Amino acid sequence: MENPNGAAPERNPGPDKGRLLAERRRQIVELVEAQEQVTVEELSARFGISVVTIRSDLKALEDVGALVRTHGGALVQRDGDDLPISVKENQHHAEKKRIAAAAARLIADGDTIILDSGTTTAEIAKLIRGMKLTSINVITNALNIAVLLANVQHVNLIMLGGQLRSRSYSLSGPQAEAALEHLQADRLFLGVDCLDPEIGLMTPYLLEAQLNAKMMKVARHVVAVADSSKLLRRTLSVIARVDDIHMLITDRGADQQVVDTLIEKGVEVVLA
Repeated sequence: MENPNGAAPERNPGPDKGRLLAERRRQIVELVEAQEQVTVEELSARFGISVVTIRSDLKALEDVGALVRTHGGALVQRDGDDLPISVKENQHHAEKKRIAAAAARLIADGDTIILDSGTTTAEIAKLIRGMKLTSINVITNALNIAVLLANVQHVNLIMLGGQLRSRSYSLSGPQAEAALEHLQADRLFLGVDCLDPEIGLMTPYLLEAQLNAKMMKVARHVVAVADSSKLLRRTLSVIARVDDIHMLITDRGADQQVVDTLIEKGVEVVLA
């Protein structure tokens, strides 16, 4: 039995250890599904192995979609789950930061930009706070982004109203759409839940899909920001076709066939 405070797991376990590893991970998934939420410490004590090994197990299981890692544990993964933003912001975090950095390089002094709700667009907002700019206008439908930018001297903040989806801090609905009627923007940074080259940009939330479509109409340049886990996924509401956007910024894990198809459709693809 491994010391719970021991070293990192072996990288290349033998056949017997490989079977034990697979069985332990199967049991972890069953436990998460039964309890809906577990902690690293709980799993470490249950299996008598280090927290380092448990974290490795949880990462491997998240990579195959078996569960959702949280700070200090894991949640059950269900299709269509509206995960709290505190969970989403920790998923693919390094990739989101690189995507945000590439997006921020597109912002120039005097620009009017729209920041859609989402964890990747929130990373863009964090970078805007430290940018050496005289003045930019930022339109957003996200409460967390508004809080990040509320006291930034070089940002003139325009907040859209609407119905709040509390788990994402996102506002949408007829009020938000009406607020866009007399606005124009140089660039929209659009966070999407799913992107399929043949179907388009998608989100599970109908009101947000309608608002996103309106955002696209008032922006001269549309930049979708999505980590590679969002590619080739499908969900309820289609926002627009992929050839309605100008650029996709994603990470280097993007499927090459998806990248090639998007380029063929006239979309500039940036791999961050």
